[in-house]
Amino acid sequence: MTPMTRPRHRWRVPVKVRVLAAGAALLLGGGATAVVAADASAGGAHRSAPRSAEAGAATATTVVCPDVGDRLSEVPGPARQRVSAGLAELDAQVAHAYEHAAGPDGDGDGEAVLGELRRQRSETIGRMADAIGEQAGRPAALTGLSACTMRKVQQVRAQDGNGDDDEAGDRDAGDAEAGARVLRRPLPGGPAPADFADIRSAPAVSRPAVRAGGSSGTFTTRCGRNENGHFNSDNVIVTPGVSNGAHHTHDYVGNLSTNAFSTDASLAAAGTTCADGDRSTHYWPVLRLLDGSAAPDARKPGGGHDGNMGRILRPASVTLEFRGSPVAKVTDMPRFLRIITGDAKAFTSGPGNANASWSCTGFENRQLKDKYPVCPEGAQVVRTLAFQSCWDGRSTDSANHRTHVAFARRDGSCPRGFRAMPQLVQRIAYDVPKGTAFAVDSFPEQLHKPVTDHGDFINVMPESLMARATACINSGRRC
Repeated sequence: MTPMTRPRHRWRVPVKVRVLAAGAALLLGGGATAVVAADASAGGAHRSAPRSAEAGAATATTVVCPDVGDRLSEVPGPARQRVSAGLAELDAQVAHAYEHAAGPDGDGDGEAVLGELRRQRSETIGRMADAIGEQAGRPAALTGLSACTMRKVQQVRAQDGNGDDDEAGDRDAGDAEAGARVLRRPLPGGPAPADFADIRSAPAVSRPAVRAGGSSGTFTTRCGRNENGHFNSDNVIVTPGVSNGAHHTHDYVGNLSTNAFSTDASLAAAGTTCADGDRSTHYWPVLRLLDGSAAPDARKPGGGHDGNMGRILRPASVTLEFRGSPVAKVTDMPRFLRIITGDAKAFTSGPGNANASWSCTGFENRQLKDKYPVCPEGAQVVRTLAFQSCWDGRSTDSANHRTHVAFARRDGSCPRGFRAMPQLVQRIAYDVPKGTAFAVDSFPEQLHKPVTDHGDFINVMPESLMARATACINSGRRC
């Protein structure tokens, strides 16, 4: 990756009109009025939400657009900067359209909003296609991704009012009650009570048993839990060279220098919070408490500027573990391998690339994919991000940052053309105050849905350390 000049940001539009102003008023101006600090014991009373929070609580409007970045198949080096700037510009355009669509007059001007958005996206995608076409075949199919739609989102779980006593109805009713324990009404911009569920209602999960010839060891790299406060709203993998390319704040551990303008050389030369000279970078969206507390970044990019309100909750612990394959020995990860897991746009793009899971300590055999967990008293909230464990043997990245790696099949084997490598699992645990709502940072139109959680990783381990990790995993040891 080559250094990039800092692009101008004439397309940057603060997402803080109407709907987000309402969210700020609820979270900041009105204390914890919309958030329930409820007594979870029997008979506990909820704090009443104001009338403004009651109105329109059943549905929300969001904007749904094709994910252009996910459709990229080739981005030549000389085109990277313009493509990266184009992707960031597309995100800003969608955020601006969402801001208007979600406002009180959104229904009346929806057609005009979508028409203007299509025009903007067509111009931006055309410039991106031209940049790629100067070095390779012009991707004409990209220009068909300009059109977007609006979607009404059900924000309150439908109640089963027919008295049926079936298991699904009981589970839905239990989840609705659990959601109401932490959030009385949907917050403007999300999340909603329907986004929470009692962890005890989650399905049990299992992992394939290790067979003969498999690799059962683990290697843990110790990088702390961001005690040094390394945060930014960049994304050096998806939008390199663009400040605030993520539109939400990332929490970092490992490499101390990571930002939008990092290069392989700068990462290799930087300091680290990890042991044994591991300069890898790990990052994920911050988790915020929605308890009415003002956040220091309430008016900054990645924070309130982009619709992310609430106080950032620091992890209680971070575990970074590399695991083996149940059916094969693993090969070393290449240095500077870049991987993203999960999908920051999964709510509007669909769950095809979604991969985060949520649980509670003491219940980690149960995992939620599209709900935040409501944990029993004394249990921590746990996010788990299990990365792809199969590599194509050639590339350290790909145009859409996905096709050079793959997930193992259900039986643990890699798809044809891929080989097993150590699987990174990021596990982040939090002490969430009892009865308090929380949410991950997200793009504004994603409504802070839990399915949008994601993790990012760049391998900057010394080759000798990676070889040690691989040997440990293949020999069945815990290191």
